[in-house]
Amino acid sequence: MSPRGKANRRSSIPRQERGPRHGRGGAPRLKWLALFALVAVCAAVAALGTFLALGLGSGGQSGPPKAAIVDQLSLTFPNPSFREKATALLQQAGYEVDYFPGEEVTVDFLQDLASQHYKYLILRVHSTVELHEATGAVSRDEMFLFTGEPYSRTKYADERLAGYLVRTHYSENDPSYYYGIAPSFIEAKMKGSLDGATVILMGCDSLSSDTAASAFVSKGAKVVIGWTGGVSADHTDAATERLLDYLLIENRTPSEAVAQTMTEVGPDPSSGSKLALYPAEAAASASN
Repeated sequence: MSPRGKANRRSSIPRQERGPRHGRGGAPRLKWLALFALVAVCAAVAALGTFLALGLGSGGQSGPPKAAIVDQLSLTFPNPSFREKATALLQQAGYEVDYFPGEEVTVDFLQDLASQHYKYLILRVHSTVELHEATGAVSRDEMFLFTGEPYSRTKYADERLAGYLVRTHYSENDPSYYYGIAPSFIEAKMKGSLDGATVILMGCDSLSSDTAASAFVSKGAKVVIGWTGGVSADHTDAATERLLDYLLIENRTPSEAVAQTMTEVGPDPSSGSKLALYPAEAAASASN
């Protein structure tokens, strides 16, 4: 039978035997509807309570705090053991950890990094300073962070012209060139805010000039930790593992953690460079 035919069929029940249109027959249905509405309201209240219990993270993000290990150094000095130990320490302290190998550390990646609401940024990244000669004296000026993106003259023309990006390489004998980001890139091109993050710069000369550290602070970082001169990959890995243990597990202030790390691990054996803080006056009272 077609739906239309069924809809048009007259009922064979005498009119006087049919139930009233709004009689007792509708009551059970209304009760079920009321019960369903009550259950829905209770579920919504419970969900809201769970959401509030989790709390809101930086920038309105819910859930556990996040940390990032940016491992551009994996292209030349891979160390899976460091990744495992650093990740374990962060997770033990309640952090959700994202790991980025060197091939993912592009200009666009670093441009978006500050908008990801990381509480800890561990930059296992090559870095260098630009040396300028003026009146016979050599002064250290800007510190540049390496990306893992091969350099090309056909990309980022405006950024290169503005001085946000430079061409970098590991040594005079290395034929491979990569994009390096200047402090001005951090200040002008990075999106979002670091929202009080702790930034650990594991590369050489990361605090021999404070230009990059100052740029990170201008983007909202609470404190920046880095090296005053050259440092080997093995030494910075060992020192950073101890530093994270003091910061995250023993809950030391950054200044205490840096001092204890230097007492235990020591300066770089070849260059004598040490871990340092920026800004020093804020780091002394900052806590995890």
